[in-house]
Amino acid sequence: MNIVLEARALSKHYGDKSALKPLNLQLSKGEVFSLLGPNGAGKSTTINLFLAFIKATSGSAWISGLDVSIHPLEIRKHLAYIPEQVMLYQNLTGLENLSLLSSLAGFNYKKSEMKEYLLEAGLQEDAVDKRVGSYSKGMRQKVGIAAAIAKNAKVLLLDEPTSGLDPKASNEFSELLLRLSKSGTAIFMATHDIFRAREISSRIGIMKDGVLIDMLEGKTLNVIELEELYLNYMHG
Repeated sequence: MNIVLEARALSKHYGDKSALKPLNLQLSKGEVFSLLGPNGAGKSTTINLFLAFIKATSGSAWISGLDVSIHPLEIRKHLAYIPEQVMLYQNLTGLENLSLLSSLAGFNYKKSEMKEYLLEAGLQEDAVDKRVGSYSKGMRQKVGIAAAIAKNAKVLLLDEPTSGLDPKASNEFSELLLRLSKSGTAIFMATHDIFRAREISSRIGIMKDGVLIDMLEGKTLNVIELEELYLNYMHG
């Protein structure tokens, strides 16, 4: 098993408050893992620890065999991150944004290559040279996915990627994630979207009050059963 993301007794405290209690988790190459939980459950804290945006109180986070606290810059070569609101330069085109993102990651592609990455990520051809200020959320996400493809990211971290997407865009995004996973990218998705989690995940974690309280195989429950189980945990 090729482990590309790992939490080893990973925790985060703010004074007396536990944002994340010791978490042990492994994701292998090509796996899609969804983390369900309400706001304040610890989902975004977990992602921020893997990104080395915040420092762990104890334990460690690993990306592609690298301890993120020791190699915070090196891990950037191995992962891509798509937040709830993808931050791009509004006055630049999709192609120009991808060029900038690629160069920051140390890659230098021809325009034709970058256009192919954008098209592979599902961006319409007539949008490639339009300013990002005119893009929908789904289109901005596709630029983020194109950046992940361009850097051949081993791990993709996503925070609430389907919030605000209409059903068609949400479905397109799910299909895109499945294609990436088949090419070997491990995907860690924090979400409220039970339907999408059930649809694309190999495993689903349920988090409450900073604790991973259950781990389910993605296809063992239907959506209604998963929703019922989730709500029981949240009200229990």
